[in-house]
Amino acid sequence: MNLENDFSLTDKVVVVTGGTGILGEAFVDGIAKAGGIVGVLGRNENIADQRVASIKSKGGKAIALIADVTNKEQLSDAKKKILDAYGKIDCLVNAAGGNIAGAIVQPNEDIFDLNFAALHEVINLNLFGTILPTQVFGEAIKNNNHGSIVNISSMASQKAITKVLGYSMAKSAIDTYTRWFSVELGKRYGDKIRINAIAPGFFLTEQNRTLLTNENGTLTERGDLVINKTPFSRFGNPEELIGALIWLLSDASKFVTGTVVNVDGGFSIFSGV
Repeated sequence: MNLENDFSLTDKVVVVTGGTGILGEAFVDGIAKAGGIVGVLGRNENIADQRVASIKSKGGKAIALIADVTNKEQLSDAKKKILDAYGKIDCLVNAAGGNIAGAIVQPNEDIFDLNFAALHEVINLNLFGTILPTQVFGEAIKNNNHGSIVNISSMASQKAITKVLGYSMAKSAIDTYTRWFSVELGKRYGDKIRINAIAPGFFLTEQNRTLLTNENGTLTERGDLVINKTPFSRFGNPEELIGALIWLLSDASKFVTGTVVNVDGGFSIFSGV
């Protein structure tokens, strides 16, 4: 076993949805440092261009792909763009997702009068915004006859976390989808194409920052509860997800499929006692 080669992503073309987000920034930088060619996919063209320029300034290769993960036509255009540029797609990271204010169920709200429009929106973004890119870019991976897909799960799929019902349901479905799809991939393509997921613990993003921290940077009551339930007693740093991501994308994990890897500072295994 050659560890340096097995963990390398040299010349692998990797599409990262949500590549313009906070975690997405760590992902695209980490993939580029491992030698991968990055398709930075997101809706914010300015940020996508900035991240591509940053990668290129360090000697890497990247391309901006502007698309909404719930729009098949836009995703298909993005696929054509990266195939025209590099001729193949080896890997996909489904990092797009998040929550919206209307889908957060507050303690004083009637749980028998849920905001169905907001729930549908969150489930569409997080679940179908993972499945649809897999359908579109996965076709190119299939044609390449080799590759790895990594979904982004959540602690909300493993524990009942108050307020975030729609997000929790979507991420739970992603876990099921990851397992189901891995079996189908294995039965049809053997070990050529794999799919796994990473379940981050609590990392500060634009979606959860106001839930976990106050404007002055101190913790909210909810933030305190999270830290007390995390044996490492802190939030995660986005860069701390890169090791698991590179492992799952690379040949170092070539006998791993259908797995959800927790990167959570121990949150998922601590009873709180």
